[in-house]
Amino acid sequence: MQIRKRHIGNSQGFAIPKPILAQVGLDNCDSAELLIQNGALVLRKPILKRRQGWAEAAKKIAHADEDVLVLGEFANQSD
Repeated sequence: MQIRKRHIGNSQGFAIPKPILAQVGLDNCDSAELLIQNGALVLRKPILKRRQGWAEAAKKIAHADEDVLVLGEFANQSD
């Protein structure tokens, strides 16, 4: 597939077709990692740090009063 360079304001760029973005998992991303490897541009999903966003998600759940045990409380027979 060939794509053409476009003028975007004072810059230049290439528009990547949506099916291509979907194939690499970038269709719902706000940012991407761009690097040069062996003379080629490589565009990929950003590598997230482990547990990134967990604290914010936990706070959101707590504020929504949805922080209940899914299985409920259970114990061993001898307890």
